[in-house]
Amino acid sequence: MEPFVTLRVTGVVLPLENVDTDQIIPARFLKTTDRLGLGTNLFADWRYDSAGNPRPEFVLNRPEAKAAQILVAGKNFGCGSSREHAPWALLGFGFRAVVSSEFADIFRNNALGNGLLPVALPEQVVDRIGGLIAKEPTSTFTIDLGAQTFALPSGERFDFHVDPFARHCMLEGVDQLGYLAKKEPEIAAYERTRAGVY
Repeated sequence: MEPFVTLRVTGVVLPLENVDTDQIIPARFLKTTDRLGLGTNLFADWRYDSAGNPRPEFVLNRPEAKAAQILVAGKNFGCGSSREHAPWALLGFGFRAVVSSEFADIFRNNALGNGLLPVALPEQVVDRIGGLIAKEPTSTFTIDLGAQTFALPSGERFDFHVDPFARHCMLEGVDQLGYLAKKEPEIAAYERTRAGVY
């Protein structure tokens, strides 16, 4: 997992509420346990027509979406069934963060566990960000995970909160298993002190 420290990038807006995980990555693409290629199928039913051709009006098919690493979404993003494939698909497309006023709990946890940062901000702030992108698609925003701040192009900053353990793992670029693996020398030392106790 790539460490997430400071991100200074552009974003795109998907101004829809209650986007569920089956819309993020439709169930027919869940047959794999491999993340590779899932970005191609992100929002597949919205991105492509029945013949498989990209719909030019859909935001991810516009030229400015190619370099964007922040998805600005409506509230209750990631609701519905639990599937790690949803953050995998968002990461596979190139997103490193999703900004919304509200996330479904399971999606938030799956995202944090896979290196995708869910940034929860007040709804009026999310609307301001969307307005800035609509006016100037190349607007650059800065996310500082260490400081837990989201900055507008003007420099105005807004605080957000991330679970301390998940924040530590993202800053280090490790998942939960990787965190435990880094503790192996300490675990082994403790086990040596317990030898023969049982």
